[in-house]
Amino acid sequence: MVRRRDEERVLDVNATMQGSLVFSDPVNLRINGKFEGTLKAKGNLIIGERATVFAEIEGENIVISGLVRGKIKSTQLVALSSTANVYADIHTPKISIEEGATFNGKCTMTGEKLSLEEVADFLSVDREKVIEWVNSGRIPAQKEGNGYIFDRREVELWVEQNR
Repeated sequence: MVRRRDEERVLDVNATMQGSLVFSDPVNLRINGKFEGTLKAKGNLIIGERATVFAEIEGENIVISGLVRGKIKSTQLVALSSTANVYADIHTPKISIEEGATFNGKCTMTGEKLSLEEVADFLSVDREKVIEWVNSGRIPAQKEGNGYIFDRREVELWVEQNR
């Protein structure tokens, strides 16, 4: 049987869990059970149709088909399928909502420019580390007032080149 490489790296959670889950390396994570707490994942996060999640969620691509209550922060995309029931504040550059989905909350669309705090959060490092990289010329940034502004596409390209 031929399996795609992405399918081989799926972490499928069908249990009831409480606490904090943090994945600093990219992963394809699918939650099908109950989860309560904090969830931070790089890569793809899928909340299955039978899932019940009460959490603060941070990730790159987040696809929701089940019930989610809390806060959602995505660096790339939040997609709500037709079976999604979401009661949350969402921060994302892109959102997709299928007909039939329920969304109650606030959605803030993040722009193409990122602040120092947003870049530090996106890279999962301290602000001081980002400043160090800016000062040494390792990461592209523009000086604005007393701080820095980053172009999202340049940061994403920098991440790809430095993996």
